[in-house]
Amino acid sequence: MVLVAAKAIALAGHDVPLSWWSPIAFFWQDAAVVLVFAVIETAYHEGSCLREKPSTVIWLLYATLALYVALNVPVTRVLSTPLTWAMWRAARGPLSDSILQYATWDNVLLTMSIVALAIGLPFVFGRRPRRTFAAALVAIVALGPIAASRVDTRGLERNAWTAIATTAMPRAIARAPDDRWTTIGFEQTADTELVEFRGAAAGRHIVMVSLESTAAQYLGLYGATRDVMPNLTALANQAIVFDHAYAAYPESIKGLFSILCSAYPALDRSAESYADAPCASIADVLGRRGYRTALFHSGRFGYLGMESIIRRRGYDVLEDAGDIGGHHESSFGVDEPSTVARILNWIDTLSPSDRFFITYLPIAGHHPYETPGPGPFPERSDVDRYGNALYYGDAALGALIHGLRARGLEEHTLWVIFGDHGEAFGQHDGNYGHTFQIFDENVHVPFIVAAPGLITRQIRSVQVVSLIDTSPTLLDAIGEPAPDVYQGRSMLDGSPRMAFFFADYSLGLLGLRDGRFKMIYELGSGRARLYDVERDPREMTDLSRQHVERTAWYARDLTRWSAAQEHRLAAAR
Repeated sequence: MVLVAAKAIALAGHDVPLSWWSPIAFFWQDAAVVLVFAVIETAYHEGSCLREKPSTVIWLLYATLALYVALNVPVTRVLSTPLTWAMWRAARGPLSDSILQYATWDNVLLTMSIVALAIGLPFVFGRRPRRTFAAALVAIVALGPIAASRVDTRGLERNAWTAIATTAMPRAIARAPDDRWTTIGFEQTADTELVEFRGAAAGRHIVMVSLESTAAQYLGLYGATRDVMPNLTALANQAIVFDHAYAAYPESIKGLFSILCSAYPALDRSAESYADAPCASIADVLGRRGYRTALFHSGRFGYLGMESIIRRRGYDVLEDAGDIGGHHESSFGVDEPSTVARILNWIDTLSPSDRFFITYLPIAGHHPYETPGPGPFPERSDVDRYGNALYYGDAALGALIHGLRARGLEEHTLWVIFGDHGEAFGQHDGNYGHTFQIFDENVHVPFIVAAPGLITRQIRSVQVVSLIDTSPTLLDAIGEPAPDVYQGRSMLDGSPRMAFFFADYSLGLLGLRDGRFKMIYELGSGRARLYDVERDPREMTDLSRQHVERTAWYARDLTRWSAAQEHRLAAAR
């Protein structure tokens, strides 16, 4: 009954499919936990060597099971998933401000109500004959996988214990990893207009800006009604704007690996495992070509294994919030003006003959969307606060642009600016934040290449590209060859391609964008969703049954691609 009450709270407000199979589909894992507890309890009571204090041990086990379920109630309400193994790894100090925002009276009362049930129910019901009840539970568990195949539960059938158990184990994605996958899909649209810019930015300084939690759909540059990043829009007036750029992974740290190394991360691997992954970092490549290299981060390198991604990657200077200091500090980092001032100060230490490559990683835009002062937009909801956070970050970007201009470097600089991933606000049922889904609000990001004085107008490119194409694009723009180990390709070569992406914080999801089509494939259940995002940009109409052959081909390519990345990283260990 404790598990049923917690599940009822988790399902409240969600679109639950109406089917005779639904009760079994959503509750069979709860029944499985009860059966496991019953087996342990029975074995303990019947074990001849364990009869001295049977009740104490069983009560402690029961209390542990129930308390962990209760603590997961607010998590599931907010994120539509109980805590998973990856979420436990991520729940560190820098997220304390985000976590504390949900310590509301509503969540506290709901948690305590489950605790109260756990305490009171055994005294209300006492011991009852259990054989009939156990038989019913066995039947529910036996029918559970069949019911789950008929009802799209979107992971809400899991409880606090099954979620942690299933995500702690590697998720099988193919029988054997292989390289029989392709980035060339059905929709082969080339864009040769950009070829003229290959090598055109040779000799320029390079500034690469990875905008935190910035999805394309919220920007005026991509059609939003309000312009929350006017400095980015102004810079884009003389830039190549890629309309269909996708993050490889909807989280900053492993996403940064995909950008710096032009390589895909792999499913269910911690950031620490990438320390020895095959990588010809863009900073290392440019450093060998005479560039001075520096990375400045308004957050903290200790978060989520980020040091494994950036250390020994060719940066002469690495500074985070602890090195920079600042006028305002949060659990996640320091204010953006302080970081920009530090970048400009570092530039001032260089000699006029030095070429530099700067990587700027702001944190403005990250939940809980805090800013040192009020923004220009009324804050009626989280998305309004998010808009003000992006506006604040954009002001810092503007200060960096003006700082280079004041130093006479404007027409000697190549800018590459993109969102590291998106941010969701309930556009799809239960989709909030950025790490759990791969809808466009999670992975479709802005991407611009600006070279003032060289690119004199705004050029819109409709080709599909990925953030793993960032490093080869940057090298192509300055006329340098890309290392053979890169998995991405230059966006300037005009070749058609698909973009791949995945999420593994909760469900195992693989996805791709091929021309006008977008595919999301759910590991485990094998469900596929196919969208025509040109006609259906909100991704509401699943076309997989109308395009059976295309859907099956995409699913095969995605599983082979994912297996190949696992094989690639495993071989490097």
